[in-house]
Amino acid sequence: MSNTLTRGVRIVAQPRYVPDQSDPAARRYFFSYHITIRNEGENTVQLVSRHWVITNGEGKVEEVRGPGVVGHQPILAAGEAFEYTSACPLDTPVGTMHGEFNMILADTREAFDARIVPFRLAVPNALN
Repeated sequence: MSNTLTRGVRIVAQPRYVPDQSDPAARRYFFSYHITIRNEGENTVQLVSRHWVITNGEGKVEEVRGPGVVGHQPILAAGEAFEYTSACPLDTPVGTMHGEFNMILADTREAFDARIVPFRLAVPNALN
């Protein structure tokens, strides 16, 4: 799990291994992750874009950038939250994800990056 607060924007990431969509014999490990973005600040913010860094267990890095998240660019007033679930395939049973959401303050249009600290993607018992 990952829990990060940047300029009043809290991002919590909860990963989960999805065995029924994985095929270890084919080196296909599928993980979902649930993201909660909560505005704990006083100013309205909007999520504009995303940047993910996905690293497999062998150190291979893939970067994903794009507008919004799951087709949305949510606007969050103070106290509001937006949640979504997405997924990530890996070719190793263990990896990590981290990144940031590019946010803007609604009143000033000032941009900032809300960080997402690394969280582990791991098949249960893979690290024992």
